[in-house]
Amino acid sequence: MNISSTLKSAARTALLGAATLAALGTVAAFAQEATAPAAAAPAAAPAFTVDKGDTTWMLVSTVLVLLMTVPGLALFYGGLVRTKNMLSVLMQVFTITCVVMIIWVFYGYSLAFTPGNAFVGGLSKMFLSGVDVTTLSETFTKGVAIPELVFVLFQMTFACITPALIVGAFAERIKFSAVILFTILWVTFVYFPIAHMVWFWGGPSAYSDPTGLIFSFGAIDFAGGTVVHINAGIAGLVGALMIGKRIGYQKDVMAPHSMTLTMVGASLLWVGWFGFNAGSNLEANAYAVLAMANTFVATAAAALTWIVLETVLRGKASMLGAVSGAVTGLVAVTPAAGFAGPMGAIVLGIVATCVCYFFVSVVKNKFGYDDSLDVFGIHCVGGIIGALGTGILVNPALGGAGIVDYSTADFAAGYAGTATQLWAQFKGVLVTVLWSGIGSAILYKIVDMIVGLRPTADAEREGLDLTSHGEAAYHP
Repeated sequence: MNISSTLKSAARTALLGAATLAALGTVAAFAQEATAPAAAAPAAAPAFTVDKGDTTWMLVSTVLVLLMTVPGLALFYGGLVRTKNMLSVLMQVFTITCVVMIIWVFYGYSLAFTPGNAFVGGLSKMFLSGVDVTTLSETFTKGVAIPELVFVLFQMTFACITPALIVGAFAERIKFSAVILFTILWVTFVYFPIAHMVWFWGGPSAYSDPTGLIFSFGAIDFAGGTVVHINAGIAGLVGALMIGKRIGYQKDVMAPHSMTLTMVGASLLWVGWFGFNAGSNLEANAYAVLAMANTFVATAAAALTWIVLETVLRGKASMLGAVSGAVTGLVAVTPAAGFAGPMGAIVLGIVATCVCYFFVSVVKNKFGYDDSLDVFGIHCVGGIIGALGTGILVNPALGGAGIVDYSTADFAAGYAGTATQLWAQFKGVLVTVLWSGIGSAILYKIVDMIVGLRPTADAEREGLDLTSHGEAAYHP
């Protein structure tokens, strides 16, 4: 019986993925055993209070973040590409989501959120060992917790959307098998360590325990400016450069095939982002409300700013510009969501849009790189502006919420000073850019050597929908 080349490719990708997972698990296990200190006597578990309202909010937030990815991001990206590549983008985003969910519960959660070293966690919770309906995760309030499983699932959705964001940078010109293999490697060696470095700490009841490297700097990232947006944005740029430009780039018309679907996708992103930002508070309290308010106003201000810029500089405001501005505002406010005040969030949205507009309309054309859907220009650049701006706008004198000092008896919120906090934020940004940039370049090269990154020229010209998946998004 003849097996189609598509089925062969899919089988090879699955086998490579399985082999990679097995190899990574084995190597990581040996490394962990080699470096793990002697087991200490287990400490008595603190008495935590679990509120059904917090748990409910986190369950809702988790579903909202999934909504951001499928269908939100998938439709947003799908509408921006040409008709012949619509399904390829949908398939890439959908499959990435499924793959990362399995990797996350196998070993991703353990590598990101268990003690290890400053760069990555260990394997103590591999396959969710020890995680059940009785285990809890402490929130940002001492003695208050949520079920650990809901924290596992909430963070899982973040791990899903981050590599899905990357594909927009090289849309319309990459093999499906390359996307999946790269995703498996990238979340393992780039995303999980960055998440650990930024977000791992002992919690309010164990604030003096070892933390991730970037957390130890004093850098703050409420919902993923570094972990998600800078991380994905720089990986996207590296991929766009290494894969090369689309055939006909800057010669052929490559306009979005459906701004209607892009607007629908962008709107779903905005709705889902409330789970992304307000859910990152882990509790249904006033800080969650603050994060939600900032997600409203920063996004609106950014969208309006892009509309004004286009009107003044180009004579007409476009739907593409409006949604690009909205996404820029969402990206920029992500690290600041629970730290800035609403007026500060508006300023942040305006500033980020001005800078991102310059990168998208001027810098990209000046240097000639083909970042298909402006992943670098919006997510990386907007994430950097947001991360640095958070260091300023968290200042209570500017309407910010301050940074809680868990070493004080009353957990007072204060501010170390602009220079101190900006330096901490800058170090966090720098580590993220270097780790993701260098790591991604190595992984793209590995993938290229194993399965190849780019389809044939004929396949690219015909469109990835038919050549990679054997179906079309639309029929006459």
